[in-house]
Amino acid sequence: MKALGAELLAISTDSVYSHKVFKETSPSLKNVTYPMVSDRTQVISRAYRILDETTGACFRASVFIDPEGIIRAKLVYPGNVGRNLPEHVRLLQAFEYAKQTGKGVPANWVPGQQGVSTDPSNIGNI
Repeated sequence: MKALGAELLAISTDSVYSHKVFKETSPSLKNVTYPMVSDRTQVISRAYRILDETTGACFRASVFIDPEGIIRAKLVYPGNVGRNLPEHVRLLQAFEYAKQTGKGVPANWVPGQQGVSTDPSNIGNI
């Protein structure tokens, strides 16, 4: 993600102690280098509107925040469905493409494809 200019944080309502044990015992987390943040107070989860008030835990979500602190995208997944990391990468690439070109990014866009004009006079003509 760093290559795409992004910083990754893992945030959950679990304690720092749970994070430590999980990282030490889970084969998939042994080599994780990004920060794991404990949101025991649920302040972050509530602010991003990803707190399951029934369980007190976060929904499985990915929140994309730009350097100005604006949420650009938020993906919320059911608990039994994993994230789609290639889509996360495509989103980051699309944000950068739109920033560099000033063009909109159409549905199913992938790097190398053209964007679309965001000129309001083109509405209904594209």
